[in-house]
Amino acid sequence: MLKVAILGAAALCLSGCWSDPEVTGSTNACAANLYSQYNPKIMDQCVNACIKCDHGTVTTCTTSCTLKGAQ
Repeated sequence: MLKVAILGAAALCLSGCWSDPEVTGSTNACAANLYSQYNPKIMDQCVNACIKCDHGTVTTCTTSCTLKGAQ
């Protein structure tokens, strides 16, 4: 019984390790409203869109944009 409880707790902890779904259409529309020529590979545009459209912070958005290839 203890092993089952430990495995269940481990499964719950690991469930947060999978990546978030890709950008949704609403986020793309929001970014398009901010920039007529939105390019997620441009760091400033990516971070600003992340902060305003995804309600992120500078730190998390900078990390996210870097992982997505923005420079």
